[in-house]
Amino acid sequence: MTLIKKLGTLALSSLFVATLPALADEHQEPEFTFSIHHFLSPKAVTQTKMIKPWAERIEAASDGRIKFEIFPSMSLGGKPPELYRQVRDGSADIVWTLIGYTPGVFPRSEVFELPSVHVGSAEQTNRAIQDSMDLIAEDYADLHPLLVHVHAGNALHLVEPLDLTADDPMKGLKLRTPSRTGAWLIEALGAEPVGMPVPALPQALAKGTVDGAFVPYEVTVPLKLADLTAMSVEGENGERFGTSVFLYAMNKDSYASLPDDLKKIIDEHSGEAFAIEMGKMWDGEEERGKTLQEESGGAVATLDADKTAELTKLGEGIVERWIDEVAEKDIEGMAIVEHARKAMDVHKPEE
Repeated sequence: MTLIKKLGTLALSSLFVATLPALADEHQEPEFTFSIHHFLSPKAVTQTKMIKPWAERIEAASDGRIKFEIFPSMSLGGKPPELYRQVRDGSADIVWTLIGYTPGVFPRSEVFELPSVHVGSAEQTNRAIQDSMDLIAEDYADLHPLLVHVHAGNALHLVEPLDLTADDPMKGLKLRTPSRTGAWLIEALGAEPVGMPVPALPQALAKGTVDGAFVPYEVTVPLKLADLTAMSVEGENGERFGTSVFLYAMNKDSYASLPDDLKKIIDEHSGEAFAIEMGKMWDGEEERGKTLQEESGGAVATLDADKTAELTKLGEGIVERWIDEVAEKDIEGMAIVEHARKAMDVHKPEE
């Protein structure tokens, strides 16, 4: 073997040996593997545009030391209202759920569901929630919250079209509600609230169990609600019938099990920047649902100025009822409402 060939062989051998640690690191077993459980399908934007990208960013930032396994459609067992208990007790490491599925557990956070507090922008309300975390922190004493957020708000989706100019056009209808505050608004509209997790909604609409539902346009896409409804309704200038507050949270012991450097990575990918990103995403998803409703032959209707003013007045009544309800738990509801509204004003979208 010539000297040049020997030197070449030695160089290749040295290069191979030098790359062994890197290859080992690339394929190393994760130090921590966490489950993520939620109630929507794997095709829903909650998984494809929120949970999965978030998990992938943290896996990359941790150099593979953290790994996540996502379980959609309640595939770890149980029903959607049980998700809070699952993450609290540790049968799931992380969950995404609605606070409205466990009434009374998150009383302070309900303020952002209220009509006339939330008016139609997920980004605006998400920013306001971030500014208010100190006020609502006690709601999450037994969890590690990663994100508290909303969607763009509840539009009303109806199996049969209504004459929205009539007096009390919704009187007597059975309408699905996502929360107790939503139920109060339905009652104020003269309709009957029917509580159910959103995965049960398509069957309820098809069987006539309900005449309509409060959900955002975004969730009508994976549930194919355009095929089951003939009209969708919102207020003037996009005003909605309140909204739902969602919780993306981690079990406290699971979070505590991490060393400080990995906790820092989790924290850096949670909170304000994440809230703003998800607000923009949910706002942007609304048009898809509206388009599908129109393409299916349904109507996308807007309440006129007078009906929207009536809706706003009803919303004020719901706020007053909420303040009275939380006072029974020694919670200063008026102070929380005032803070929430100021935060909403600070983040009001530019016209």
